[in-house]
Amino acid sequence: MVEGESKALWIILATVFAVAAVAPAVHGQQTPCYFVFGDSVFDNGNNNALNTKAKVNYLPYGIDYFQGPTGRFSNGRNIPDVIAELAGFNNPISPFAGASQAQANIGLNYASGAGGIREETSENMGERISLRQQVNNHFSAIITAAVPLSRLRQCLYTINIGSNDYLNNYFLSPPTLARRLFNPDQYARSLISLYRIYLTQLYVLGARNVALFGIGKIGCTPRIVATLGGGTGCAEEVNQAVIIFNTKLKALVTDFNNKPGAMFTYVDLFSGNAEDFAALGITVGDRSCCTVNPGEELCAANGPVCPDRNKFIFWDNVHTTEVINTVVANAAFNGPIASPFNISQLVN
Repeated sequence: MVEGESKALWIILATVFAVAAVAPAVHGQQTPCYFVFGDSVFDNGNNNALNTKAKVNYLPYGIDYFQGPTGRFSNGRNIPDVIAELAGFNNPISPFAGASQAQANIGLNYASGAGGIREETSENMGERISLRQQVNNHFSAIITAAVPLSRLRQCLYTINIGSNDYLNNYFLSPPTLARRLFNPDQYARSLISLYRIYLTQLYVLGARNVALFGIGKIGCTPRIVATLGGGTGCAEEVNQAVIIFNTKLKALVTDFNNKPGAMFTYVDLFSGNAEDFAALGITVGDRSCCTVNPGEELCAANGPVCPDRNKFIFWDNVHTTEVINTVVANAAFNGPIASPFNISQLVN
């Protein structure tokens, strides 16, 4: 995407967000159920009981969330929380961990911090739930609750996965086996071939209305700028590898849309620039809002946080603030960053 198109996209996005912010509340649930898969960007508490570095059930996480710290990797709501609101759900979708059997009729969130497409991804972090395991959990949940296939075909499904396959696998130091075996194109191909298997399983289990979120500019996160970017700017090697993955993910969406009844869409998290957020007053993109100890990526427990969180892109050294999550969710639901459908079309 050329720079002019990027600017236009995010100006539209800013407008969409401004309109959405004052739009009347949605009346009535637009889809019978909503299922969420992915990594820490979507996780809402599934890692809390795991033996892992990737859990955030402590302050200052959740400082702006009505239930306080829940395991969401932000100061407030995450993207699926806002999508659920826009789709007319009265309550956030429950995490799979600890959910009642009946909850599978309304929806479940299976996402797991540090989760990846490849099984070995994030071994450095401890326990996590890979995409393969998340699909298995979904199978167990809908079978146990005897959710009818006719209902499952009407549900919304959103998936955000792949960042950890780069952050906590391919670009780890010292180089992992995957880095030694694959060049960036081969690695992206390996990820997409696995992703295709898991999406096919979900399709067989009834998933028809599916939004696949691409990977964002993870080379520009404070963590990667400080390490692979030499402390001075984005790590272009990382961003270029992500572009290869995203291109193949778009093609995968096209493939699935050839299947009967399928409405798959790609959500572009890559094309926005920090300057584009300035139009919304979100002006700080080079550091975290919370206090992060040297060499770490998550907030220090009970550490000081910035007072004006609506001006910051990053909450910690990897994850975004609630204001960014709200912008992204609105843009995916209503408009310009989802193609060939926006999420509102998937739920109607």
